[in-house]
Amino acid sequence: MPDGPAIACPYHGWAFGADGRCRKVPQAHEPLRGMKGGTTGHHAAERYGWIWVALEDPIADIPDIAEAHDPRFRQIDEFHEEWDVAGLRLMENSFDMAHLSYVHANTFGILEEPRPAPVEIEHTPWGFVMRGEAPVTNKGLSKDLIKTDSERTVRMIEGRWFLPFLRASRIDYPTGLTHVLVTAATPVDDRRSRICQWVYRNDAEADAPAEKVIAFDRAVTIEDKAVLESSTWDVPLSMSEELHMPSDKPGIEMRRRLAALLAEHGEAEARLPQEA
Repeated sequence: MPDGPAIACPYHGWAFGADGRCRKVPQAHEPLRGMKGGTTGHHAAERYGWIWVALEDPIADIPDIAEAHDPRFRQIDEFHEEWDVAGLRLMENSFDMAHLSYVHANTFGILEEPRPAPVEIEHTPWGFVMRGEAPVTNKGLSKDLIKTDSERTVRMIEGRWFLPFLRASRIDYPTGLTHVLVTAATPVDDRRSRICQWVYRNDAEADAPAEKVIAFDRAVTIEDKAVLESSTWDVPLSMSEELHMPSDKPGIEMRRRLAALLAEHGEAEARLPQEA
């Protein structure tokens, strides 16, 4: 085997080093001599059970998710699949308190109470933290997972947004349960994204089987997916091209921060939105 870490192609066994250079060709007279050239090397790291890749020099660290280092929490990997949605649209949805009553009426939303709960936003170098409380229904599978007989409960939300397309939303319940949703979107092209989601919970498998946790969260994400894929794929960074209301504050802040980031790196797409 070549010196240092290498990855081998399963087709013919050629091995490539971290720098992309071909280091081994099993069919050659001198297998370890490799060959000139190879493939392009990219920055890559393993974190939280996923492979993170930067096609160019990274401009930010991999998000630090505190619960991942806390022994009280277990990690449940939920899904990774392609959606017909832009990453920014998905992120806005993740912090939109106004859609809960309608989009999620069949899982936890209260259709009769459409007014969104107020939120506070704390700006950070890597994005922002949004805090708020949302009343929700507690029925079916949700009741089994939260471990309460009450028909209603409240979600105390601390949503962390990491530029550009990752959120870690911590939901604390009065029962003491904490459920942290981590969702990341990797652009495939302008219209499609690869979505990865996993969660952290401070309970045990015997109390809330991973299968049930995944089933409930999956029902919620399918509701989101249906609406998002029917919306316009392009998300304008200017404030004049779409209508907004006060509860859109997190999304407006995302657009402002993303436009500033694009401008900082000389991207032509940068158009700073007006202040809300």
